[in-house]
Formats: sequence, structure tokens, C-alpha cells
Amino acid sequence: MAKKARIEIIPLIDVIFFLLATFVLFTLSLNKTEGVKVSLPQSKTGEARRTEGTATVTVTETGSLAWNRDFISPEEFLTRLTTYHLQNPEAELLINGDANAMFSQVIYVFDEARKANIEKVKVETQVRAATKG
Repeated sequence: MAKKARIEIIPLIDVIFFLLATFVLFTLSLNKTEGVKVSLPQSKTGEARRTEGTATVTVTETGSLAWNRDFISPEEFLTRLTTYHLQNPEAELLINGDANAMFSQVIYVFDEARKANIEKVKVETQVRAATKG
């Protein structure tokens, strides 16, 4: 007499929980950027950052500015910077600059942030893989 086949549910539940935990951990490890996609400069000492409560200013390779994902003129940048600081005195600014961007344009963003009394300014980088040496 043949045994009747049956489905074991416990191993199936284990696999589903493993997949769920893997998906949650992967999602939490993603760093979402609010800026325009650029080729970030590399750094060995980069640290994880949080984007909540920050505004992202992107400096492209051609020197164009973007506030979060909107390309803006230098005059509009000054207006948005002032408004942003007035709405949030503890404002943080994240500079998302292209690796080939003009350094003077990045300094311009730093200077204007300082003039607007924004004290927390960070530069976004890509962590370079450690090399044996």
C-alpha cells in the first residue's frame, strides 16, 4: 500500500520568513539619494548618512545646480536656501557633487550655505573599496 503524499507546512514557513528577513535587511541598507544622479567622488573614510530632514544640492559636471531633483538657476538656489533655513533653523545640506564638477562651483554652494547660517553641510561620496597595500 502506497503512502499518501502530504505537504509539510513548517519548512515552507521557515523559507518564507528567511526571504522576508532578507528583503527587509536589503531594503534598510539602501541609501536613497534625493539629488540628481551623478558620478560621486570616491572616499575611503565615507560614512553612512541619513537623508531625512536634509536638502540635497547637486553640482553636475557642467556646473549646473539642482535642488533635490529640480534643476535651478543660481538665483533660485539662493532663494531656496534662504527659505529652507527659515523653515528649518536646524537645516542640513547635502552636497551631491559630480567627481568631475568644477571645484569652484562646490565652494560656491558651501559659501552660500554658510551665508544662510546653515551649519550642517555634508558632501556625499562613494566609499572606495579598501585595497591591500
